[in-house]
Amino acid sequence: MIRKSLIMKIFSAAYMQRWNDKLRPIELIELDKQAHKMFIAYFLGKYEETKPGFSWIEIIEGGIFEMLQRIVITDIKPPVFYKIKEDPRKYKLLNEYVYDTLETIISPLGEDFCDRFRNYFADDEPSINKKILNAAHNYASRWEFEIIERLNPNGYEIQEIKREFIDRIEKFNDLEGMKQLALNNNYKNFIELCGHLRFQARWSHLHRIPKTSVLGHSLFVAILSYLFSLEIKACPVRCSNNFFQGLFHDLPEVLTRDIISPIKTGVKGLSDLIKEIENEQMEKQLYPLVPKEFLPEIRMFIETEFENVVLIDGRVENKSCEEINEKYNEDKYSPRDGNIIKASDELAAFIEAKAAIENGAVSEEFQEAKLNIRARYNGRHIAGINFGEIFADF
Repeated sequence: MIRKSLIMKIFSAAYMQRWNDKLRPIELIELDKQAHKMFIAYFLGKYEETKPGFSWIEIIEGGIFEMLQRIVITDIKPPVFYKIKEDPRKYKLLNEYVYDTLETIISPLGEDFCDRFRNYFADDEPSINKKILNAAHNYASRWEFEIIERLNPNGYEIQEIKREFIDRIEKFNDLEGMKQLALNNNYKNFIELCGHLRFQARWSHLHRIPKTSVLGHSLFVAILSYLFSLEIKACPVRCSNNFFQGLFHDLPEVLTRDIISPIKTGVKGLSDLIKEIENEQMEKQLYPLVPKEFLPEIRMFIETEFENVVLIDGRVENKSCEEINEKYNEDKYSPRDGNIIKASDELAAFIEAKAAIENGAVSEEFQEAKLNIRARYNGRHIAGINFGEIFADF
């Protein structure tokens, strides 16, 4: 079972400042960067998914493992980290330290998960999955750097860092997705819009620490959804569907902004109207930026984000999570658990409210959100997961 300690360790990335030795127009946060990286990895991966050795599970888990590694070694500046990576012995010792630090909090996920974590960093053999993650990492980091560069183009190290990014990104020009991003302005704008979710603060009308963005929240939901999928022994396609559905579920908010739940639910019919407006805006502004061959899947991730769905003979059918467990937990049905995504979304909101209270926010809205969400999941099971027990752990 997923424990509080692991959930809070993942959330700790929301506190981590990036580029904190540079003049920045906005705070750049690790959780946001990792989220943008996974949007980019999805785009790049769609062009490579028929290649030998490709695995969505390895991309998802690799992204999670790299983020956990980054959380542990947060005080090591990237240039120093890259130097350590060049020395296999020192890099091995560093990763042993990372694993020792995390072992007690990831061990409840099982021995297989722990082995995959260790092996991911121990295996220095190049793979298409690691290459995609590396390309996505560098693209997302350069995206941040360009924000800093605009503010201080002649600053210390700026030109040197710029040259390093050019050199590093050139190494991935053989990936079809990287070629497409260079050639097609629509695709570049799609990745740009995904990144804009970091400018939209959650609970924006309230003061709180940490002030998480919609982008970081989306990754938090995606990781929780994936870990819950592992817990119920979901098939690989179900696991990856649940991750990316969690990642994409709030993408319409890049066009409509984050509208808090009390407003959506407090005005009769408003929730349906907002959904209708979101769909209209997506059709006009965002879907035209997406490669046509990816669009059907992205539509499903966004438009039916909280529905439990399977594909039977090419037809989309709604089933309960329990039915999916019993009859449709196979890759050929491409199952997705909207109820798990929803529960992960609310667990993420609960933790955001809890952290705000613990960090001194006195607003009654955080207290109400925390109590109301916990009450909704009291004694509740979804797909065999005891969410009441998870909330009680807090």
